[in-house]
Amino acid sequence: QVQLLESGGGLVQTGGSLRLSCAASGFTFSSYWMYWVRQAPGKGLEWVSAIRFGGDRTYYADSVKGRFTISRDNAKNTLALQMNSLKPEDTAVYYCAKSSKPAIVPVTRVDEYDYWGQGTQVTVSS
Repeated sequence: QVQLLESGGGLVQTGGSLRLSCAASGFTFSSYWMYWVRQAPGKGLEWVSAIRFGGDRTYYADSVKGRFTISRDNAKNTLALQMNSLKPEDTAVYYCAKSSKPAIVPVTRVDEYDYWGQGTQVTVSS
């Protein structure tokens, strides 16, 4: 069955960096767009970033553009999110997710993602 397992979260000071990873299994990883989504305390889900199945196209929410970098290793079935210049407002649970919807452009409606990881907590202290 499909499994997505995030790791790499933690507590970091403002301006610091973290690298999140997502290990995928149970599907042909290299055939799907992959996504990062976050949920801040008391708020709804927020789409963060997307990467095309070949890794040649990446997309970011305006709130993280220029600070976060999404990448993937299709040989190892892993997805990553490098987060630099972190801010307190980046504090959230971060999820990796996939969508089975055929797409030429990224699917940014999170309710269209069919599989999610369990999430990893990122806390940025001021």
